Amino acid sequence: MITDTNRFQKAIQRFDEENSKDPNLEVHKGQELSKEILYSIRMTEWLTRVNPEASEPLQLAARSQHICRWTIPRESYPMDRKGYLLWRTELKKFHAEKAAAILLECGFEQNTIDRVKSLILKKSLKTDPESQVLEDVVCLVFLEHHLKDFVAKHSSEKVVSIVRKTWAKMSESGQQHALGLDFGNARQLISLAISI
Repeated sequence: MITDTNRFQKAIQRFDEENSKDPNLEVHKGQELSKEILYSIRMTEWLTRVNPEASEPLQLAARSQHICRWTIPRESYPMDRKGYLLWRTELKKFHAEKAAAILLECGFEQNTIDRVKSLILKKSLKTDPESQVLEDVVCLVFLEHHLKDFVAKHSSEKVVSIVRKTWAKMSESGQQHALGLDFGNARQLISLAISI
C-alpha cells in the first residue's frame, strides 16, 4: 500500500509511465516526447496557471485527461459526426476507468477516485466549478498548442466554427487567459470567431 505522503506523486508517475508508451512522438524544445506525455504536462502547466490552488482530484484529473488515448484511434469508429461523438464518449469512459485503476493501485480512497472519474467524464460541467476549470484547461491547451496545426489543415470557415464552439465552452476567466495567447497568423480568424 502506498503511503499518503507519496501516493499523489506515485499516481502522477504511473500516469506518465502509461502515457510514455504512446508511439506517437512530438518534438518539444528539441526533445522527442510521447504525444500524450507532452499533452499531460501541458494540462498540468495550464492548471497551475489557471488555478494554483487546485484540489488533488482536479490535479489528478488534469494529468490523466487523455491517458492512453492512442489505444482507441478515431479510425476505429465511423468517420462521420455520429461516429465522432461515440468515439469521444467511449474515450471519456476509458480514460476515467484507466485513471481509477491507477488511483486504486496507489492507495486512494474511493471518494477521491469517484471524484476524479466524475471530472474526467465532465459530469455537471455547467454547475461544478472544478469541472469548468478542467474544461477551460482543455480548451487552453488546444488553443495554445494545437490550433495552428488545425488552421493549416482546415478551411477558414471550419476554423471559425471550431473556435466559436471552443470559446463557448470556456468560462470568462478561461477566455481572459486565452486572449493573452499569441495566435500568430491565426489572430484574424480568432478575432472573427469571437468578435473581438
